[in-house]
Amino acid sequence: MRSCMVLGSLSLALILLIPETFAVKSHDFKTCSQAGFCRRGRALSARAKEAKSWTSPYSVDRASIAIASDKASFTAGVQSSLYPEVKFGLELRVHNDGVVRVRMDEVDGIRKRYDEASSWALIAEPTISQHVKWTVGKKDVRAVYGNKKEHEIILEFAPLRVVLLRNGKEQIVLNGQGLLHMEHFRTKAPEETKTEEADPVPEEGSGDSPQVVMKAENPRAWFEGDTEDDWWEETFSSWTDSKPKGPESLSIDITFPNHGTLYGIPQHATRLALPTTAGESPFFSDPYRLYNADVFEYIASSPMSLYGSIPILHAHSADSTVGIFHAVASETWIDVSHSTEKSSQTHWISESGILDLFLMPGPTPADIFAQYSRLTGTPVLPAHWSLGYHQCRWNYVSTDDVRTVQKRFDEEDIPVDVFWLDIEYSEEHKYFIWDKKNFPDPVDMINDVAAIGRKMVIIVDPHLKRTSDYPVYQKASELGILVKPKSGEGEYEGWCWSGSSSWIDFFNPTAWDWWKSLFKTQQLESGWSWTESTEAVHIWNDMNEPSVFNGPEITMPKDNVHHGGWEHRDIHNVNGMLFSNLTSQAVSARSDPPKRPFVLTRAFYAGSQRFGAMWTGDNLGTWEHMEVGVKMVLANGIAGMSFAGSDVGGFFGNPDTEMLVRWYQVGAFAPFFRAHAHLDTKRREPFLLDQPYKGMIRDILRLRYSMLPVWYTAFRETTVTGLPVLRPHYVMFPKDQAGFDLDDQYYIGQSGLLVKPVTQKDVTETTVYLAENQVYYDYLLTTPTAGLQKARLSQSLLPFTKSPFSSEAAGAARGWQLYLARIRCGEAEQEIYASLSKDLALARPGEAVDGVSLKEFNPGNTFANSIADVRVEKIVVVGCETEGGGALVWNYTPGITSAESKEGTAGILTIKDPKAFVTRDWAIMVQF
Repeated sequence: MRSCMVLGSLSLALILLIPETFAVKSHDFKTCSQAGFCRRGRALSARAKEAKSWTSPYSVDRASIAIASDKASFTAGVQSSLYPEVKFGLELRVHNDGVVRVRMDEVDGIRKRYDEASSWALIAEPTISQHVKWTVGKKDVRAVYGNKKEHEIILEFAPLRVVLLRNGKEQIVLNGQGLLHMEHFRTKAPEETKTEEADPVPEEGSGDSPQVVMKAENPRAWFEGDTEDDWWEETFSSWTDSKPKGPESLSIDITFPNHGTLYGIPQHATRLALPTTAGESPFFSDPYRLYNADVFEYIASSPMSLYGSIPILHAHSADSTVGIFHAVASETWIDVSHSTEKSSQTHWISESGILDLFLMPGPTPADIFAQYSRLTGTPVLPAHWSLGYHQCRWNYVSTDDVRTVQKRFDEEDIPVDVFWLDIEYSEEHKYFIWDKKNFPDPVDMINDVAAIGRKMVIIVDPHLKRTSDYPVYQKASELGILVKPKSGEGEYEGWCWSGSSSWIDFFNPTAWDWWKSLFKTQQLESGWSWTESTEAVHIWNDMNEPSVFNGPEITMPKDNVHHGGWEHRDIHNVNGMLFSNLTSQAVSARSDPPKRPFVLTRAFYAGSQRFGAMWTGDNLGTWEHMEVGVKMVLANGIAGMSFAGSDVGGFFGNPDTEMLVRWYQVGAFAPFFRAHAHLDTKRREPFLLDQPYKGMIRDILRLRYSMLPVWYTAFRETTVTGLPVLRPHYVMFPKDQAGFDLDDQYYIGQSGLLVKPVTQKDVTETTVYLAENQVYYDYLLTTPTAGLQKARLSQSLLPFTKSPFSSEAAGAARGWQLYLARIRCGEAEQEIYASLSKDLALARPGEAVDGVSLKEFNPGNTFANSIADVRVEKIVVVGCETEGGGALVWNYTPGITSAESKEGTAGILTIKDPKAFVTRDWAIMVQF
């Protein structure tokens, strides 16, 4: 461990505000014991642990195995000894990149299980390997594959067990604990009618006692339990779920025998390395829940479900990393435990759906990110301006208010790129429809903001006010594309910000083109469109879990009906993703040619990364929420959602100036950087603060803008490799076991920048863990610090733009400055990416995860011509041991060199205006 200076110093003489008390209403949300299927799943696990011997009832019918002609996949029949008459089907496929897909479904059941979650998550059906040969034995079927034949996949017949091995060592085991249970569809038995009858009287002198009817013992009780626990109806608080299909849950245990650390399954407010929920002395008593929910004032350390759900898990050790992705869209609970320090056990319990597991063999974190990205896609390459600073609150109350806020930012020379409008812009919360009393000239207001190259983001929520004077609702009703109640007829009516509301069913293809048409800024012949908007407006999708104020757990009833006859329970976690994905397509398609959209979503699922950004929801203005927000953004990043951030300052509460400045420091080093606040909070725009805090935040924002080339390059890299923009320690140093639990510091892309936010009160210095035997430099003070171990990174070469400027657009033509950090060995090489921010074609999604170099460059493209005069105006080499020379203008400040291991200020060589243009090839030789 080494000490380092933090990003800024603060006076301890602060004005402290009395903290407000906030707390999540836990009684609004279920625990596992209150959810029938989770309760049944955990009871199954408990019976297995208590049993002296335990064998899964599921087995493979060897005679049913059918190997595909290309040898890349096979199918087999599965039987349960509990229900021999019920048929199940199993399929295994090996993809080109070594990922193994395991699917299991009920065959010829009385109903169909929901099997479409993967169709929404995957970018395409994966390509199956043509080089895999299955060998069928008496007890199993297996295949060896990989460039070095290092991987082996085995399906054991009795009991059913799937094992993925690498070099003979078990990596992932399915049903190793015998907890696989697919509750089959069945018919509800008629209830017994009881009639009052007199007790039988024995005949006199017979000596016989009255007969006692003995209840037959349930032969399946050892596995399923001895009661029909909430099979056909379930009540929570005042709501009753009718469960017309009966029990249909899915349980599966997934074990990682040689991996002791688990990451993933966001979104939860907890540590990056997942704490235990089962086993000996678990950290949490409930499993992790995946069920998109509007959790008001959520707890800063909890396995409770939050706004998004991505069922992906990384299992890590110093030897390798493996992963699993479970394409299930229903409510899911996941228990985590460790029987030893070097192994991990998980138990997945889902309310409905099929088993659709993707086993990712790694063996490195980078391999896992690539494998997952080939399945669900890489994060979108954002518009350059969206990486700047976003200013938001609930609510800026009028067009004059927006203009005043922009004016104050400019008067104080504080950079900002985006102003946001929350729900109060709309008349009676009829989204798209302006409240003309307070926003009489919306297009003029938008143009005033856009005149300086800035943008606006305006909220559009999914609930539609049920009123005849709202054209959006009226057309949706006419098209028959609204979610239906449990009867399957009419329109579901719930309550949200708009009052009595209905919700568009985006599973209905009829809704898609119509929704896109709403965002056109010109009048359409075919119907209403948002003509009081411009292409400078981008969109915020909130409340899309969906949030229903008068619904069970503040969401939609599970027995509501969607397109295709599917119940809401089947598709809940995918529902919000469809809303934001279609909105992103709509914003892009409103212009010709299409331009890069910006859409922020609160609800998300696997694949949402292809369409926009997310944030961590309604956080509190507390140090605990600031700290856990960093961990949540890291967790979202490893699940694909790199474009993420937390509300700076906290949505609720009034942070004091120390906390606010610290939160801006956190936000400046997050991919998505937005300040937001509740309508009951005090105004806290940076220009309202007293000095020195206003100046501190101005400097933080200027630092962010000077680093935009770093951020944009990191985003471009994630669109190619799938690696997250913010990289936790285990991603950078996968063999460094001492850093597996680190989640309070991280790297930005491959830039070499290591960030350690300060998230505790009254802290003026902190420690940073350095895992390699190299020199690190404090960015602000250029003081060198040596690392600990014998790992290596290449030298860091960082591109910065000249600051200050008022917005991203104002700085686009500024000169660049290059910072080269000298280390003990290696050469400096850094890929720097720049593009025309508005051009969607330059996102080049087809090049994702295929090894395409970021250095490829066409000097004749439009964007290159637009910055032909932009040059590198300064090169700073940190850690130099000698002065420069030659024809260039330079300055040398003596100091500590990269070869020395002592404290002090680094030697700095500054080359002034080398007249090197960023779009041309050039070389500067500096001999040391």
